[in-house]
Amino acid sequence: MKQRIGVYICHCGSNISDYVDVEKVREEIAKVAGVALAKTTMFACADSTQKEIKEDIQNHQLDGLVVASCSPTLHLPTFRDVAMRAGMNPYNYVQVNIREQGSWAHSDDKSGATKKAVQLIKSGIARAYHSRALEPIKISALNSVAIIGAGIAGLRAAIELADLGTQVYLVEKDFFVGGRVPQWGQLCSREETGAELVQRFCGGVREKDNIDLLLGTRITKMSGNIGNYVLEVETSPRHVKPDADPQRLQELAAAAVTQVDDEFNFNIVKRKRVYRKYPQASPAVPVVDTEFFKEEPDLAARYADCVDANQAVEKRSLNVGAVIVSTGFDPYEPDKGEYAYKENEYVVTLQEFERIFELSDPKDFRYKGRTIGSIAFIYCVGSCESEGDRQYCSRVCCTRVISVANHVKQKFPDIQNYHLYRQIRTYGKQEILFDDALKSGDVFMKFSEDDPPEIQNENGKAVVVFNDLLTDRETLELEPDLIVLVTGMSARKESREISGILKIPIGRDQFFNEVHPKLRPVETVIDGVFIAGTCQGPKSISESIKSALSSASKAHSLISKGEIELKPTLAQVDQNLCNGCGDCFDVCPFNAIEKMQSGAAVRAKINMSSCKGCGICSPICPEDAIDIIGYTSSEIMGMIDSLMEGE
Repeated sequence: MKQRIGVYICHCGSNISDYVDVEKVREEIAKVAGVALAKTTMFACADSTQKEIKEDIQNHQLDGLVVASCSPTLHLPTFRDVAMRAGMNPYNYVQVNIREQGSWAHSDDKSGATKKAVQLIKSGIARAYHSRALEPIKISALNSVAIIGAGIAGLRAAIELADLGTQVYLVEKDFFVGGRVPQWGQLCSREETGAELVQRFCGGVREKDNIDLLLGTRITKMSGNIGNYVLEVETSPRHVKPDADPQRLQELAAAAVTQVDDEFNFNIVKRKRVYRKYPQASPAVPVVDTEFFKEEPDLAARYADCVDANQAVEKRSLNVGAVIVSTGFDPYEPDKGEYAYKENEYVVTLQEFERIFELSDPKDFRYKGRTIGSIAFIYCVGSCESEGDRQYCSRVCCTRVISVANHVKQKFPDIQNYHLYRQIRTYGKQEILFDDALKSGDVFMKFSEDDPPEIQNENGKAVVVFNDLLTDRETLELEPDLIVLVTGMSARKESREISGILKIPIGRDQFFNEVHPKLRPVETVIDGVFIAGTCQGPKSISESIKSALSSASKAHSLISKGEIELKPTLAQVDQNLCNGCGDCFDVCPFNAIEKMQSGAAVRAKINMSSCKGCGICSPICPEDAIDIIGYTSSEIMGMIDSLMEGE
């Protein structure tokens, strides 16, 4: 029990003192038993005040500390650090929020705000009175990281971690790296294509001996805890022998005949059963579909020195200290009939159009037999919706479509581009692309959210009918040769599966959620699991790379010392009270409660590495056998009793 508690009441400039009589609060608090010192201060967080608090702790031999100021979210670490510098255990410090919960909430009632501040501080004193000196928990950590997804973000994070001396397992479900970026042609404001950018990053990966690239591999299970996670993975067969002659493989790919839809090119063209996704795809080793051995058995037999039909799925475990998720995005695919998509063959998405353009004859832009002389781009298809899970802006679509339109115009100057938009956001330096489009003769027309364009089929032609806001809602009609739906980024279909395995929460938009977009932008609620790139939300390439570098930095700083320090505010079980009913096992969202055999009985045991101290298990226990260190029943009940004294 604390006998000498110091209390500091902050004016917060005038944020608190304008609505709370801080001097009256100080007078009331000074009368509370156990309070050895009560002061007011203009700014408790100021360096001068921190120095004063440190000296008071030492000179007055304080054993408990309470600061009544703003939200603990802002300055709890600040004052814990002050306590440590003064020689006091930081967990004997309590912060009371009398700004958000007092002055700001009751700015129309100064007397009531003052009374509430007194009661809140008294409850904080009661908690400090029962507080315990706690020491951080230290656990060992493996200096290895698993990165799930080998797109641009995953590749860049892997290179960064490898440079820092960390062992990296780069896990990719596809047989080739790069994600969606290779599907893009010339990149915005860059002198390289998406495929070339990926190739450059692949060179960096190949140079690192401490990057283990696992292609065709999926994660199936995760267990363990921060510092020592165990990932179960399954690798599908490539059906190519490890020592196969590259020249023979090239001959095989040329000789193969049977074809299937090419997903990389959005089924616009066909590919062979022995294939690379695109000419520069990395690695250079092709993949052989299982069906190839059934459909072309003679060819398979002729090249038996290169391919192996009997390769099976391989399972292995990865032991890592941290995990980075960089699983990327899927382009939004409109429903059948949305803007006549899949009803008129000359209505395509932006992603499909990019592949059509990249595969086109450089001298004659044709699609399905039609020479393309005019294109209508319809913006915000599948983004910025008023309802549902796609209310977000995909951010990069406007920039991307204008960049593509400019490239089309450079290659085929006679083509006329029409842009039908709700809003345009070519943010940052990319505004120059918009200016270039205007100068080249592109026409921009604006429609309202509640009055989108209609696509009418007239004798095989797709006619766009819309009301143009820039001409006072004049009804206009366009008869372009091709209509491009500017679709944005959607969360991957596998996101829920990954979320179930790793316990990462998913937002309404179906992307993975970070802890805080400003303060902890790449961290998840699962310690040691980070997110990077577009699995978190729509991002440009540069933003994805920055996100990857941030997650790599966070992961490395966490595990590189070989030891991790955890907060001691965890659940604890009184084994004398626990009856092994198992209710706590079922409610723990972090699987931090384990069954422990105690003689003939089963008892609950807390895995300290996994426990987050959330407190869900405590109220569910029928025997009241679980307490939360730092938020014990005695502390909480003491706070409640002090609050009730004024009633």
